[in-house]
Amino acid sequence: MKKILYVLFVIALAITIPHNAYAMHIAEGFLPLKWSLFYGVLALPFLYLSIRDIKRNTKSNKEVKMLLALMAAYVFMMSAMKLPSVTGSSSHPTGTGLGAIVFGPTAMGAISLIVLLFQALLLAHGGLTTLGANVISMGIVGPFVAYFVYRLFKKKNIRVAVFLGAALGDLVTYIVTSLQLALAFPSGSGGVIQSFISFGGVFAITQIPLAIVEGIISVIIYDFVTKHCSDELLSLKEGL
Repeated sequence: MKKILYVLFVIALAITIPHNAYAMHIAEGFLPLKWSLFYGVLALPFLYLSIRDIKRNTKSNKEVKMLLALMAAYVFMMSAMKLPSVTGSSSHPTGTGLGAIVFGPTAMGAISLIVLLFQALLLAHGGLTTLGANVISMGIVGPFVAYFVYRLFKKKNIRVAVFLGAALGDLVTYIVTSLQLALAFPSGSGGVIQSFISFGGVFAITQIPLAIVEGIISVIIYDFVTKHCSDELLSLKEGL
């Protein structure tokens, strides 16, 4: 089992590291300083809780660390993929919805921080000054929505719950990012609402089908994880 997870981890990194990406992470220096500081401070308590929960879960079962590494590689791979948009920009999946379903939503804060930091430094994807804002959208709000949607539907159909959780978590990430940009750059005539509609519309056409694809991929990987990592999942379930 360790060998399988290690190979998947290496493959995921090998696929993603050589490629530049310029997708929906808010770029370096794009946000005004006050908003960068605001989101950075806002993210801090969630990151504290995230690190605490990861330590607790990995302490009880050391094998969970390998599963956590696999999930981090998955998030890195998904969020580093540059997919062209019909609007002339680009979009990408996030991967954090599945991570929230497996590890709980709080764990994704620290995972996303690490992923976003590496992407900013190695791929020029996102930025250091916008790290807090990107963590809020991709590592906090999106995962919490994904987790609660999953919990809402899992008793009816587990695969449907995973699909909906991952897909809606992806979409909400982009909605939050659009709101962050709208708050920082309100339209002169229509204000924040008009700006939000404009930013959201740029990515909506591409992001809706992309979220559906991410939901399908998440179901496939979830089935693999539940089949090969049952002990680790049981340990995580007891900790959640």
